[in-house]
Amino acid sequence: MYNFKKGFYADIRIEDRYETNLRLQNGQLHEAKEAVEKKAFIRVFDGKMWYYTSTDDVNNIQSALEELYGYATPNTQIDNHPIVVKYQVNKDKIIKFDKTCVKKIPLQQKLQLITDTVSRMNSELCSFKSATYLDRYSVYEFYSSKGADIKYDFQTCGVAYGLAFNYNEENLQEQLSKCETVFDKLQYSEDELQTFISRCENYIKNAKPVTAGTYPVILAPIATGVFAHESFGHKSEADFMLGDEAMAKEWTLGKKVGSDILTIRESGVFEGSGYVPYDDEGTKATDTYLIKDGILTGRLHSATTAAALNEELTGNARAINCNYEPIVRMTSTFIEAGNSTVDELISGIKHGYYIHSIKHGSGMSTFTIAPRIAYEIVDGKLGDPVKIAVLTGSVFETLGLIDGVANDRTLLSFVTGGCGKMEQYPLNVGLGGPHIRVSRMNIQ
Repeated sequence: MYNFKKGFYADIRIEDRYETNLRLQNGQLHEAKEAVEKKAFIRVFDGKMWYYTSTDDVNNIQSALEELYGYATPNTQIDNHPIVVKYQVNKDKIIKFDKTCVKKIPLQQKLQLITDTVSRMNSELCSFKSATYLDRYSVYEFYSSKGADIKYDFQTCGVAYGLAFNYNEENLQEQLSKCETVFDKLQYSEDELQTFISRCENYIKNAKPVTAGTYPVILAPIATGVFAHESFGHKSEADFMLGDEAMAKEWTLGKKVGSDILTIRESGVFEGSGYVPYDDEGTKATDTYLIKDGILTGRLHSATTAAALNEELTGNARAINCNYEPIVRMTSTFIEAGNSTVDELISGIKHGYYIHSIKHGSGMSTFTIAPRIAYEIVDGKLGDPVKIAVLTGSVFETLGLIDGVANDRTLLSFVTGGCGKMEQYPLNVGLGGPHIRVSRMNIQ
C-alpha cells in the first residue's frame, strides 16, 4: 500500500475515530456532539534519530513519508539496529464491533437513555443531577517497512450519573457509571438505581468521622484497581527506569515485592476500555505477570525500552491519538483473584474499615486514595458509614501487607477520565481486581 525506502525503518498508524458526547444538567441538555476524525501518525528512524509527523490529509500519507525521508540519513545496517530488530511483523485483521457499532445508534436514542434514567433517580435529599453519555468507535491501521499490516477496531460506550446530596450541613457527591462495548447493556434496573440512592441517603445521614490511625482495611474492586494502577502499574512502565540506576536496582526482576498471595497481571486482550490487541508499534498484546505470588516477574515495554533492558516486548507502546508518538503505557492492570470470600475477609477484622467507592487515587513510591463512601467494620461485621479523607502508605510496604484476596475479581472499564502520563491525557485503560484485605493502612 505504501512505498518504504531501504536504509530506514518507518511505520504508519491511522485512526478513523467516531465519538458522541451528550450531557444533561438537572434535566437540561448542555452538550450534544458527534465528531468524526481520521488522522495518521508517520515516523522514520535512521538509527540515530526519529522523525515524526501527524496529518489529517490521509490521502497524501506517502508524500508526508517522503518528506520525512528527506530529513533522515540512509543507514545500510538499519535492520540490525537493536530497536528495529525488536519490532514484530504481524499481519492481522480483527473487526469485532461492526454489527453493534455505536455509529448505527441514532443520537436521539442515546439521549433518551440518559434522560429516562436520570428521571428515575429520585431523592428528597438530591439537589443536583448530571447525566453524561459518551461513546467511541475507532478503526486502527498499522503498516511498517518490515512488512506489518494490521487492522482492528475498538469500541466503548458508557453513561455516568452524578448526584449531589444535602442533609443539614452535610454534602455528598457520588457517581453511578457503567461502561460497556454494546449499547444495549447500558440500562440500569429499578433495583440498581434504588440501591444506589438508598446507599447515598444512608451515608449522608449517618456517616461519622473516623479517628485517624492505622487500621486493617478492605478495598472493594474499584479501590483495588486504582491502587494497582496508580501505585504499581506506573512503576512497571519501563521508561521510568532508563537512566535511573536507583529505580532499576529497586525493581530487579525476581525480587520479593509483595505478599505470597499477591499476583498482578497486565493485558490488552480483554474487551473494554483497556482493549488493545496490537499496540501502536504493531506489537501483539501479551498477558504479562508483573507480580506473581509476591515476586516481581515482569514490566511493561515499548521496543525502545525492551531493547535497552534486553527484555521481551509486551505490547504497551501507546499514544492517546495520532497527534502523539507512542510511549510506554498500561492497558488493563488488575490484581488476580484469590481463594477467600468477601465475608471471610470481613470476619477476620476486629476493628477496621471497608472502602466501597473512591474519588481518586495517585501514587508512585507512596500512594494516596481518597474514598467517597466507606464503612466501619466491628467484630467481623459491616457497621455504620464513616468519613475518611484519605488512605496513605508506602507502595512496597502495602504490597507486603495484603493478607486476604477474595475470589470475586472484577475487571472495570471507564468512559470518563482516563490515565495521564507526560502530556498525553486521557488514555483509555482498564483496571480492577477482587476485594483485598490489607492488615494495616494509614487512615486520616
